[in-house]
Amino acid sequence: MSSRFISFEGIDGAGKSTHIAAVAAWFEQRGDTVELTREPGGTPLAETLRGLVLSQPMDAMTEVLLMFAGRRDHIVQRIQPALAQGKTVLCDRFTDSSFAYQGGGRGIPEPQLNTLADWAQRTPDGWVEPELTLWFDLPAAQAATRRAGREQQAGETADRIETQELVFFERAREAFARRAAANPARIERIDASLSVEAVWQQVLAVLVRRYPA
Repeated sequence: MSSRFISFEGIDGAGKSTHIAAVAAWFEQRGDTVELTREPGGTPLAETLRGLVLSQPMDAMTEVLLMFAGRRDHIVQRIQPALAQGKTVLCDRFTDSSFAYQGGGRGIPEPQLNTLADWAQRTPDGWVEPELTLWFDLPAAQAATRRAGREQQAGETADRIETQELVFFERAREAFARRAAANPARIERIDASLSVEAVWQQVLAVLVRRYPA
């Protein structure tokens, strides 16, 4: 069995969720069993915490503690069992988002985030981290325009994080860039400012290079 763990990252509106289903289909066509999940969330407990984080007022430290608590449950209850079964796990957001949103956006110091990551991701079976991260990079202003269009079209109401000011997302994007620079073997940048098809071609090129037939 050949298990894989791949995460999808980017600020809200970058389009990562648009492509995760296509990546799942690509792996399934190759015969893989795919486990599609998300953060915050992924388990009943983590989904409950997601609802609190996205709707209830709280300070930055409370927010990040809830994020990592949900991540720990997600890892133990879902991600590790799926990997042990040889599945390909595709996760919409993982720890890079905490470094971007709670670190870059909220200002939580990186050493504190590193400690929380160590607590959440280190298990008796080893360190749990994606082998590949697709980072959908998009200027914050362009992402905001996309979010507004999506909300208007679908009649959705923005959650507590989506309603942050533009500068918050600019800081989050910068934090993603720092993470990519520090982890070049894991994080692949995707130019998300292009058309859906052009973005998919970039994603496909990474998949073909990383996972040749």
